[in-house]
Amino acid sequence: MSLHLVRGLGFLLLSWPLLAPAAAEGRLEEGMTNPGYHEQPAWFKQSFLDLSEDVREAAAADKRLILYFYQDGCPYCKKLLETNFALKKIVDKTRENFDVLALNMWGDREVTSLEGEATTEKRLAEKLKVMYTPTLIFLDEQGNRVLRLNGYYPPHQFEVALDYVAGRHEQDMSIQDFAARQAPTEASGRLHMSPDYLQPPYDLSGHGDDRPLLVMFEQKECPACDELHTDILEREASRELIEAFDVVLLDMQADTPVTTPSGEETTARNWARELGVKYAPSLVFFDGGEEVFRAEAYLRAFHIQSVMDYVASRAYRDQPNLQRFIQKRADRLEEQGIHVDLMD
Repeated sequence: MSLHLVRGLGFLLLSWPLLAPAAAEGRLEEGMTNPGYHEQPAWFKQSFLDLSEDVREAAAADKRLILYFYQDGCPYCKKLLETNFALKKIVDKTRENFDVLALNMWGDREVTSLEGEATTEKRLAEKLKVMYTPTLIFLDEQGNRVLRLNGYYPPHQFEVALDYVAGRHEQDMSIQDFAARQAPTEASGRLHMSPDYLQPPYDLSGHGDDRPLLVMFEQKECPACDELHTDILEREASRELIEAFDVVLLDMQADTPVTTPSGEETTARNWARELGVKYAPSLVFFDGGEEVFRAEAYLRAFHIQSVMDYVASRAYRDQPNLQRFIQKRADRLEEQGIHVDLMD
């Protein structure tokens, strides 16, 4: 499996924003701080950053620990704090069931990892392959990961994640099954198939050799999928970038026959589960027959385009840190007179 593989540790069958360049809105340089920009709530855990101790303290209070990775200047971190954690219902539910420990993705504070290793926030983020902010890792009473959210989730979907972990539902069902039981959101109720995409029968063996393969796992009841196809992928910059890929769109809940890039015969549903795809839309990129990257959660246009550029240009081979690539790409576009609006 590729060393550049970013496994899907996102979340479910719904829709939302994630990813922010390392120096968004104001171009903060790495290591600089702007606490007024997204100041942490006073009720977040104050810690000596010994993670095993933090897990034990949470368990003793009948709570679980959330590791919250952020970065200064991140608009999605700002939205998490100013939107989600401005809602009393979410705040009360979080405080009752969790300790939240904030860790700076680029920080130099000393941390003792769950394995007892002396490290720093930055090195821990690298070890855990934190590439998006916010990233939230939910741990159980033994320090095992229950759920990982790569990016921002709007309040109603964030609450589903809280309920899943707080209720210990991982003991009897998957997050997909739990999410499917929640009230559906408004959506078009259809897949946005295009004649430009690969058509059935879906034999993907050999694809991703000459040029990258993009597999879009979606579902019909998916507002974010609707937005992806009716807005983001309709933009000129997106259309130019997607031409670099072979593209296939699969219903992650269907038993559509698929032959994977490795030649395995399966179904879209089983392949999605095997890959750990838990969220629609999920964009999974293959190059040379191997998964090399994926984007989960709802992304705005700039970030969708940046992820496609990251893979299409093969930049992932030389730059394993997506945030650094996005920052350079944003700077380059600004130099060309193209204004970057992260939330457009």
